[in-house]
Amino acid sequence: MIRSLILVSLVASVSGCGWLGIGRGGDVAFDGQYYRGNASSEQRLEKQYFMATVGPVSNSFEGARAAAQYEAIKHCIKYFGTSNIDWEVGPNTPDSAIMVDGDEITYMGVCEDR
Repeated sequence: MIRSLILVSLVASVSGCGWLGIGRGGDVAFDGQYYRGNASSEQRLEKQYFMATVGPVSNSFEGARAAAQYEAIKHCIKYFGTSNIDWEVGPNTPDSAIMVDGDEITYMGVCEDR
C-alpha cells in the first residue's frame, strides 16, 4: 500500500514538471518551446475551413510551424473526426510563403470529411 502511494506521488510530481514535453494544462512543447495558439473558422457553421494561428514565432520558427500544424489537426479531429487536411498554407509550404504577422504564423486549410 505504501509503495503504491509513493509511486502515485512520484508519477504526479514528474508529470507536473513538463516531462515528455507535456506541460501544465496539457500544453505540448515544440522544438523545446511552448506556444499560444488556436484554430478557428470565420463562419460558425463552416468549421471545415480554418485558420490556425500560433506564436511566438521568435521562440523558434520550426517549433511554431509544428505547433500550427498541431492546432489544425486538433480542430479537424474535434469537428470532423479525421486529421486529413487539404492545406492552403501548411507544413509543405516553403518558409518564405508562410504568413507571419507580428510574432505569429498562420496556417490555413480545409478539413476533409471522412
